[in-house]
Amino acid sequence: MRSGLRAVLAWMLLLAAFAPSPSLAQDRPGDFDFYVLSLSWSPTYCASAGRRAEGPQCAGPRPFGFVAHGLWPQYERGFPSDCRAGGFPSRAVVDSMLDVMPSPGLVRHQWRKHGTCSGLGPEAFFALTRRAYERVVVPEIYRGLDRPLVTSPAEVERAFIAANPGLAPSMIAVDCNRRNLREVRVCMKRDLSFRPCAEVDRRACRASELVLPPMRETRE
Repeated sequence: MRSGLRAVLAWMLLLAAFAPSPSLAQDRPGDFDFYVLSLSWSPTYCASAGRRAEGPQCAGPRPFGFVAHGLWPQYERGFPSDCRAGGFPSRAVVDSMLDVMPSPGLVRHQWRKHGTCSGLGPEAFFALTRRAYERVVVPEIYRGLDRPLVTSPAEVERAFIAANPGLAPSMIAVDCNRRNLREVRVCMKRDLSFRPCAEVDRRACRASELVLPPMRETRE
């Protein structure tokens, strides 16, 4: 009896050793539940990057406010990344995104980590990213911000909800870097309509107060 039990246990361990890990089994292109559109507050990134903050986003002629950090395929819990998918964004595709994702390195990184899991090719994925970015209305108060703004995560959420019909508190999360606003994350279905996302919402910023560093002045 004991020898039979030992044989069964040995067989189960052998199966477990050769079974794919959950992440490898899950991370297949097109296999996900919804998207998260991440809108990054560019002045926070530029301030935190310091001397590394070069290029058009932080040192170019145009000041940036909310930019598209990325469009991320998500599971209800966790997310896929670095899926095995063919293709790579061409120079033309990269250049076409720089008005909303003002860094060629960011565009390429987002394709490698997230776009490859979308089930789309590079051109279609970034076209969808642009549509998602244009789907969300940035509240007027955050446009052309020329002085530091002290606010709170709840106030940022309320402003976005007021500016976007159909958006609810369970569909948006604010991310912070200590006291500075870092990102606003909006959860979307594949058709880019808003939807709840419990895990994303649970990871939202819990600070009582947030600061938005101002946008740079336009250079002539």
